[in-house]
Parts: sequence; structure tokens; C-alpha cells
Amino acid sequence: MVEKDKKKVAILQSNYIPWKGYFDIINSVDEFIIYDDVQYTRRDWRNRNKIKTPSGTIWLNIPVQVSGKFFQSIKETKVVGCKWTKKHWESIKRNYSKAKYFKDYKGIFEGIYLKEAVQYKYLSDINYLFIKTINGLLDINTKISWSSDYVLEGDKTEKLVNLCKQANSTEYFSGPAGKNYIEEEFFNNTKIQLTWMNYSNYPEYQQLFPPFEHSVTILDLIFNCGPTLIKYMKSFKQV
Repeated sequence: MVEKDKKKVAILQSNYIPWKGYFDIINSVDEFIIYDDVQYTRRDWRNRNKIKTPSGTIWLNIPVQVSGKFFQSIKETKVVGCKWTKKHWESIKRNYSKAKYFKDYKGIFEGIYLKEAVQYKYLSDINYLFIKTINGLLDINTKISWSSDYVLEGDKTEKLVNLCKQANSTEYFSGPAGKNYIEEEFFNNTKIQLTWMNYSNYPEYQQLFPPFEHSVTILDLIFNCGPTLIKYMKSFKQV
């Protein structure tokens, strides 16, 4: 149980069908803030992720409007049409149909791709749809909010600190990539503890198409491991 005067927060940009580490950080905090006010970056995880195939990993890319939109934020980024939904689902179905638990989850994700995702125009909304659904499957009950729910002040690390303050956070969780840009002194000057997630030494599971690959969408873990998947994540208490 979380102490009443303690509150853990993480702030990350939304990703498309993220990998397992993304959900471990969500499950490790009390509030997860989707950082949708920052600039959209091309060739990144915002609109794409990887799945496994007999020929190796491939990218599933959501086409988005980028021409002439050099400074658009993630929340302003629109998808191009809806044909990608059927294409992505066909790729997933073709490569995971023989996974042990694919049939158990097929209906859920088929419905998202072919009925729900087609209704959205903005990338952030589509990413949130998948994140919310997968959180439900993992029984993750962390509060999800948006950076646009708060007032953004300062520059880079200062923005993160100010978001934490507004969310009444006492501890900020960051992925290890944050070490490349977070200026720790801004956190040291507050009462907010900076904690780095450790994504090393994840256990391997029975995965289709060797060799084993950790950096793929969490759908890979869901379809291959089903209800036993929490054994291969870090934020769940093992029974």
C-alpha cells in the first residue's frame, strides 16, 4: 500500500503499442502523465513499434501528417487515413496466429484495430486507446493523465520538475534514456526523489522465431505468455 504522503509519478511521451518496459514504469507509479505537448519526433516510437516475424523483426508504422509540420506537438499530429489499421492487424495475425495465447486475445485486438482505432484522427488518441486496453489486460490501475491537464513552465528538466510539483509528486521515475537529457540538479534542489528504472536482465520467455528479442511490442509477450506474462515483467509481485 502506498503511503499517503508519498506519490510516485512518471512522465513519458505516448508510444504505439509499447514494449513491456513502458508498462512496467506505468505500474511502478501512482500517476502516469502522457507528455503530449512536446514536439513530435520522426522515426521514433511515437507512431511505430516492432513485431517478430520468421524473417526477423519488422516495423509497424502508423502514417502521420508531417509535411511542412516541423514543430507540431504530439497531440497535434494527425494520422493519414485508416487503411493502416487493417494492414497492421493482418501483419499481427499472420505472424502471431500460432502463438500459444493468440486466440485468447484475438477478439480484443481485432476489435481495436478494425472498429475502434479507425474512429480516431489523432495519434495521441490512438496510442492512448492501446495503452488503456493493455493496462486493463495487465490489471494496472495507475491514474493516467495528460501534460495538457497541467501548466507547462520552464525548459526541459524544469518542465518535468514543475509537472511533478503540480501533481504533488514526491518521487519521479524515469527510463534510463533520461540520463541523456535530465539535469539532475533541478531535482536535487527540490524534495522530489529522482529514480531511474532498470530495464536490464529481463527474463526470456518462449518466443516465436528465434533468436530472442526484448525490444518488441508487448503484444509479443501477451500472445506468447497470456496470463503468465507478469512472470516476465519487473513491476509485479511474483506469487
